Amino acid sequence: MSKLYTPVAVGPIALSHRVVQAPLTRLRAEQPGDVPGDLMATHYGQRASQGGLQIAEATTVSVTGRGYLGAPGIYSAAQVAMTGGVTPVAPSVVPFEQVVFTQDGWVPVSPHRALALEEIPGIVEEFRAGAERAKAAGFDGVEIHGANGYLLDQFLQDGSNKRTDRYGGSTQNRARLLLEVVEAVTGVWGGDRVGVRVGPSGSWAGMSDSDPEATFGYVARALNRFGLAYLHVIEPRIVGAEAPVEGKPPVADAQIRKIFMGPIIVAGGFERDGAEEIVERGDADLVAFGRHFSANPDLPERLKRKLPLNAYDRDSFWGGDHRGYTDFATYEDAKAA
Repeated sequence: MSKLYTPVAVGPIALSHRVVQAPLTRLRAEQPGDVPGDLMATHYGQRASQGGLQIAEATTVSVTGRGYLGAPGIYSAAQVAMTGGVTPVAPSVVPFEQVVFTQDGWVPVSPHRALALEEIPGIVEEFRAGAERAKAAGFDGVEIHGANGYLLDQFLQDGSNKRTDRYGGSTQNRARLLLEVVEAVTGVWGGDRVGVRVGPSGSWAGMSDSDPEATFGYVARALNRFGLAYLHVIEPRIVGAEAPVEGKPPVADAQIRKIFMGPIIVAGGFERDGAEEIVERGDADLVAFGRHFSANPDLPERLKRKLPLNAYDRDSFWGGDHRGYTDFATYEDAKAA
């Protein structure tokens, strides 16, 4: 049997296999309120497997941190209805052409402003408070999203971080906010129930870095002291939900494996054979699937038995109703029908 289907531990949690449901922004939270409802519960319930790890989609820790209508929030007990037109924040004001999802569909982003130094402790506190609420909600742990152009990624990469204070300039300074957030969140959960997601060489949402190997090597080494459940690495061969160059091999995992001492989850364009190979090679301990999990609620079983996969529906990835979300059949149900 492939090592992909053998037990593994992430922190105190014992898993039966190494096929992970990746965090996918699907924009189905109920509005107003950014509240996960029955539709989302059904979606995740369908994709649960015995001893499997599911990572919930990116969840905002503050009302001002919302970038997509329909993304779930965890910033208050009774979710706030709207942002009230507050200007988005970033480490620096840099040219940025991107879109966000609103009630009017995909529209250009609002102009942003640079965070003032005195505002940064409040950002850290929002993550800590979000971790507290996630614990109260019954999650098994939390993943800190430091990739895909979100705020922590913006601070990490020097293409977006032009600050000259203690949060900008050197690699150590640019990594400071992420490490402060990790310290705050592990203070709530303990290190072994916290994961961190990073995207070395990630270019989604306008990200760039002049020396990603140095930047993310420093981050991986600095995270060792927290005793994390895992480090989740997105391969740069994937940009958002696209593979700009087909057939490009994974590269980031092998670099990070030499540095990070804990379990590593990799994500980004993996098929069954590539997932089995990277785990057998030892460059990763678990593999996260996104697009295939969206269309195959029984994905771990299909991969294990080498069964055909349902085709995913790209048009239903971001927003909508049950179509392309909860209406995919398992292999056995389809066979019976």
